[in-house]
Amino acid sequence: MMKKRLVKTQRSSQPRRQSGSAVTQADDEELPSTSQVSRGMERVTPAEVDNKTSDVIHYFLMKDQEKIPVRRADLVKHVMKEYRNIYPEIMKRASRVFEEGFGFKIVEIDTKNHVYVLINKLETAEGAPAINSCHPKMGLLFVILSVVFMKGGAVREIVIWNTLKKLRIDPGEKHRELGDVKKMVTEKFVRQRYLEYVRIPHTDPVEYEFRWGQRANVEVNKSRILDFMAELHEQEPQAWPQQYREAHGPPPSTPASSQPSTSSHR
Repeated sequence: MMKKRLVKTQRSSQPRRQSGSAVTQADDEELPSTSQVSRGMERVTPAEVDNKTSDVIHYFLMKDQEKIPVRRADLVKHVMKEYRNIYPEIMKRASRVFEEGFGFKIVEIDTKNHVYVLINKLETAEGAPAINSCHPKMGLLFVILSVVFMKGGAVREIVIWNTLKKLRIDPGEKHRELGDVKKMVTEKFVRQRYLEYVRIPHTDPVEYEFRWGQRANVEVNKSRILDFMAELHEQEPQAWPQQYREAHGPPPSTPASSQPSTSSHR
């Protein structure tokens, strides 16, 4: 009896074997080599490849409805699954369909964590498409990105909230069209990678600042923002040399006295 108990105790104390497939590996795992892809393609039918390509396209479109970036690890885990060994070929075919059929381009906005977004090529102007500022939510985002851009790239959140209040949008109150504005700005726009919401070191009480996110850097046209601000202030875009250089390159020489200061952004 004691021997049986001892055996049972030893069995129960053994660590369980962890289950799981290779699709849950880290984001930075190496992609299959060309030879591995070739061998993988020999084991699947053309119909299977077409179906899996369609699954990838559907996944991207579904995520794009909420402007949520796609992580390669999630794509492999939830969509590719057992077809992960031909991932590069399926992505190449999906990219071709997006470009030729939809006018979209798959862009990797985070090369470290392998995060992708869809960019509308049909709206491209001077290398970067502009968001639709006519939509209320996109209009709100356009205002915030404009303030951050014109203030040098980083702005304390109190500046953003005060700016919105001047536009009769109180982040502390529920807006009729926008809903919970503060949650949208600090959570949704951040999750979509349009904004970064970063804690400022050594602040007591704790303060945060906004910066452009990775998606904004590839999707939003800075020259459009600068043109809008110049028209608003009835000046030429070159009046903001720092922003002009970022949007267009070095501006023509202008008298120093006519250049507004852009050194302080907080």
